[in-house]
Amino acid sequence: MNGIVKEIVSKETFDFDKTFYIYKECSRLLIEDEEKGIYLLINILNYRRKFSSKLNEMLADIIESIGFNPYVLKEKLTLSSTSANIRLNSNISNYIEGRYFHDEQKNILDLIKAKINVIISAAPTSFGKSLLIEEIVASCMYSNIVVIQPTLALLDETRKKLTKYNDKYKLIVRTTQEPSVEKKNLFLLTSERVNEYKNFPYIDFLVIDEFYKLSSNREDERSDSLNNAFQYILVKYSPNFYLLGPNIDGISEGFAEKYNAVFYKTKYNMVACEQIDIYKKHKGKFGSKNEKKIYKEKILFELLYQLKGQNTIVYCSSPNRARYLSREYYEFLCDKKFPIKNLDLPIIEWIENYISNEWSLIDCLKYGVCVHDGALQKHITSTLIDYFNKGIVNILFCTSTIIEGVNTVAKNVVFFDNKKGGNKIDFFDYSNIKGRAGRLMEHYIGRIYNFNEIPKKDQIYIDIPFHEQSPVSDEVLININEENIVNKESEQYKYISSLPNEKREMFSKNSLYIKGQDGLVDKLRSEIDENYNLICWDKLPKYEQLDYCLGLAWEFLIKPNESVKPMTRKKLVKVTFDYGVYKNINTLIKNNYEYKRKIKSNLTSKEVFDEAICEAFQILRHWFQYKVPKWLLVVNEIQKFVCNERGIRSGNYVFYATSIETDFIRENLTILSEYGIPKTAINKMSKYINPSINQDFVLKEIFNNRLYEKPGLLEYERIKIIENLNKKY
Repeated sequence: MNGIVKEIVSKETFDFDKTFYIYKECSRLLIEDEEKGIYLLINILNYRRKFSSKLNEMLADIIESIGFNPYVLKEKLTLSSTSANIRLNSNISNYIEGRYFHDEQKNILDLIKAKINVIISAAPTSFGKSLLIEEIVASCMYSNIVVIQPTLALLDETRKKLTKYNDKYKLIVRTTQEPSVEKKNLFLLTSERVNEYKNFPYIDFLVIDEFYKLSSNREDERSDSLNNAFQYILVKYSPNFYLLGPNIDGISEGFAEKYNAVFYKTKYNMVACEQIDIYKKHKGKFGSKNEKKIYKEKILFELLYQLKGQNTIVYCSSPNRARYLSREYYEFLCDKKFPIKNLDLPIIEWIENYISNEWSLIDCLKYGVCVHDGALQKHITSTLIDYFNKGIVNILFCTSTIIEGVNTVAKNVVFFDNKKGGNKIDFFDYSNIKGRAGRLMEHYIGRIYNFNEIPKKDQIYIDIPFHEQSPVSDEVLININEENIVNKESEQYKYISSLPNEKREMFSKNSLYIKGQDGLVDKLRSEIDENYNLICWDKLPKYEQLDYCLGLAWEFLIKPNESVKPMTRKKLVKVTFDYGVYKNINTLIKNNYEYKRKIKSNLTSKEVFDEAICEAFQILRHWFQYKVPKWLLVVNEIQKFVCNERGIRSGNYVFYATSIETDFIRENLTILSEYGIPKTAINKMSKYINPSINQDFVLKEIFNNRLYEKPGLLEYERIKIIENLNKKY
């Protein structure tokens, strides 16, 4: 088989007889060794122009025989028999116009329609798992669907795909939205938002994307939140469910049987991936320091230059690495006198007006290069991915966000760094990175360029802590019903059981470090008299009040081994207070820049500015939009509990915590931020939108009154507004 593939790649054309021979060999392999047969078929399709067109019907029949139905349509082929046409048409979607399922998709869809729960492990981008979500929504077979995804970027992508069904479903993306009673409801939420949502109707279908994040062994701090969300919906509503994940070998024993589920592992892959081991050609010459570091980067940049015009993702270990390498590659292109590609991208004008013309992203974008990580604002990341998928930029320096399923049209992936944060990439993460090379219906063959040794292959089993309970955190155990506790003799369970009911209910609802909450209750009880003025505040806190409350959170709510670096307690209080005063991320960037300029004299102004922006965006996304509001709300509940015990007035931190989380955007306009509209545009339109209008009707108000035409909006801001209007109205 390998000899045939080499011949396909190297030769220019094949006559009728040679075409017939290769097609016949492919048919034989598909029967004897399906995996090898599929690999040969994909190579035939990739180089189809080389083969005799007189045998197109034979090729069509081969494609249909293995169930690659979408490729029959893609290649505009005609099947030779009535029976083959009947089989092909049985795989057509009844609800999505012009879409055909491959056989494995159809098998899974049949299970779902039969009300069997499905846990699927398949290739990340070449299987088409998310198409099945759309089919289920389009069919209207369920009334209230919850889709849980790990990142806001993924949820935004899903929202854009499913907005077309808003005549049938109300799309709910925020915890403040009420479910509809006239239409069906589609909840697109992170696990944290599922746990916060108060008004679920009866949920009859649940989707969890990247379900491997349930595992307690993958060092994901949001595992507890996902377990609690899954368990809550499963126990309360008993919905059918569909769990999606990549490259998984098994799950907790007994889970599938208990919940009428099928664990469906498939190697079915309609996109082949070629591995090019760059590190072998440069053995001993790559490293992370000094000359070896410089040499490794040189080889990378020469490869990217060679691949110019092809969409290529470069995996980097951290946001700082992604920015550093993108800058260095920009300098490399300048030295090569590479022509500027994108002078007039609308986002460049926005960055110059509202961030700074010092940001190196501007230079990179002009040369067709960009970065992507979890810290950038939503509207920026969605725009950069859109540019990449359209080929406006071709090189994307990316962090672990690539592993978590940001969908891209990438021909090539470069496995450049072998770490994720501070940990080495394991085979599971490597497989997910590799799986981003090539995309179903876009490429037949993707390529991964390995600059590091491939991690040792191992079996990946995903534990489901709320089911297996070995191990299980206190934060998950406290939410498990008594009858489902596996070990009632454990010290862990005895501790949870010993908590008074009021405490237990509060700790469970707060969903943070249980022992820390317990310690915080004791701390406040002992200090309530002397520090009452630091506790009893509402609206906006004084500096010393914020310092005290965030100090309590820092002391008691950080779990053992939880990383908070490079943040410090003192810095968190300072940046949070300043953010509450100025209500603008630019002030944080400016202060960061001025501080770093003094202590990093060895760096250029652009390098310092890049660091300042990276840190400011990370603080905004991780601390202001996630940690700080959650911490303050937990401290708020505990101080209310202690004040009520003493019969004294309590504080109320809800307004301040919510304001920080929503970037100080007016309540009924926060939904616009969810839709990826920049805060600058929201602020400009706010004076034209009545504060009493329900958030569900704000986009309609913008559409009806053509607010996107108002003076003062930049072209980029208009584009981001209209993108949402076109999809919704």
